[in-house]
Amino acid sequence: MGSEWDIRARAVLAGGASSPVRAGRRVGGMPFYQTRGEGALAYDVTGRAYIDYLMGYGPLLFGYRLPDRERLMRLFEHGVLFGSTHEAEIALAERIRAHLPSMERIRFTTTGTEAVMGAVRLARAVTQRPLVVRFGGNYHGHFDLALLAAGASAETSDAVRAGIPSGVVADVRVLRYNDLPALETLLAVEGGRVAAVLIEPIVGNMGLVMPHDGYLAALAAATRRAGALLIFDEVITWLRLGLAGAQGRLAVCPDITAIGKILGGGLPIAAFGGRAEVMRFLAPDGPVFTGGTHAGNPLAVAAGHAVLDEIERSPNLYRDLAARAADLAQGLREIVASCGLGYPVQHLESIVDVTFRAGPPVGDAEDAAQIDRARFAAYYHAMRERGILLPPSSNEVMFLSTEHRDEHIVETLQAARAALTATP
Repeated sequence: MGSEWDIRARAVLAGGASSPVRAGRRVGGMPFYQTRGEGALAYDVTGRAYIDYLMGYGPLLFGYRLPDRERLMRLFEHGVLFGSTHEAEIALAERIRAHLPSMERIRFTTTGTEAVMGAVRLARAVTQRPLVVRFGGNYHGHFDLALLAAGASAETSDAVRAGIPSGVVADVRVLRYNDLPALETLLAVEGGRVAAVLIEPIVGNMGLVMPHDGYLAALAAATRRAGALLIFDEVITWLRLGLAGAQGRLAVCPDITAIGKILGGGLPIAAFGGRAEVMRFLAPDGPVFTGGTHAGNPLAVAAGHAVLDEIERSPNLYRDLAARAADLAQGLREIVASCGLGYPVQHLESIVDVTFRAGPPVGDAEDAAQIDRARFAAYYHAMRERGILLPPSSNEVMFLSTEHRDEHIVETLQAARAALTATP
């Protein structure tokens, strides 16, 4: 049955998938074809259920249970697309700002790619500078400058062959994450040309990678001394790490923040925002255009309200999620140790990551490049055979949801022990 779907997909979808990682080329074998989801379970074309740790690559904080579905159903009677600003859109922006005070003014978009793209264009306009500094293994979407040395299985080893103009390459500098001296050296030489420093404050696209102590605060200070703007890509971290995001957890305030993905609970919505004096450069007040027909879409906005409603009225939600993730991570550590593998197991709130490389946790893209991808691929398929659905790439992390139960963790650990023992 799966092979039939694969033949059909390859015949009409470019590469057999609408997003490359779904094709599963990093692990080989038959891609996973899904027919439905329920709770924490994904179902394949044969009707078999799998405990799902993709969770849509992060957005499904509540698993396949969309909060307050009745609210969304009512919108079908009143209009799912407006050509005007609407009250619920304004109210959602107010709620976001209350939790992320750095976002004094907000512009909604449909995807995280658009949010970061708008943030970069805005920073260049505000500073009247061309250069953007990025970090290897950080993924910011699929626009040109974001794909250079990106994480998240981005297939862009040759910029020219990938359709990225040489002019774009000339206006980007890619540094090592967690390497503050490299940034300071670059700013000393080219600081007068740097418009923005763009970073995932906590990286979720080359495995789970934490910033070294003091790194982000020092990076922020160096960026501002150079007269550049600091952009945080919190498309993964906001709401996965709580209502204050990574910036609240780490007490570092960016000039512009991009959020998205998880806010819609599975529906497409994103936004970027920052200080009022920065955001006033956006049209219609200023010269920088960003916009879109589906920006602030009523259906996605309603989903955003439903997601925030559920989080705000559930004081134990993050505590319980983190506890379950900690149980999974600790169990995986014990299994890895019993197999004599020495793989680090990282976890943060509802994110868990096993790095298939012995040694300390990954700190940058060079560390991530040492991962044993062949062994991970074997592990992926061994887990899938046992009813556990992992991301089909060693760059991705495991996400838990409120729908994961203790019995799911027990079953996952049993499968992991068998899979790691069987993996050559």
